Amino acid sequence: MVTIINQSLPETGYMRLPAIIKVFPIGKSTWWAKVKAGEYPQPMKLGPRTTAWKVEDIRALLQRVECNAIPQAKNA
Repeated sequence: MVTIINQSLPETGYMRLPAIIKVFPIGKSTWWAKVKAGEYPQPMKLGPRTTAWKVEDIRALLQRVECNAIPQAKNA
C-alpha cells in the first residue's frame, strides 16, 4: 500500500500539510507533535504563511514506516 502511495508522489518538490495527511492517516496535531519530537522531518518555510516539506523527506519517511510495519522474523 505504501509503495503505491510512494509511486504517486512527485519525484521532487514540496508538499503542504493537507497533502501529507492524505498519505499519513493522522491528524494535524499528531503530525506536528511528531515533527517536534524529531520523529518526522522538519518543514521549510517557503513564505511568511507557507510551510512545506520536501517530497524526498516524505518519501524517506514512508520507506521508514513501511520497513517498521513489516514483522521481523525472530531468530530462534
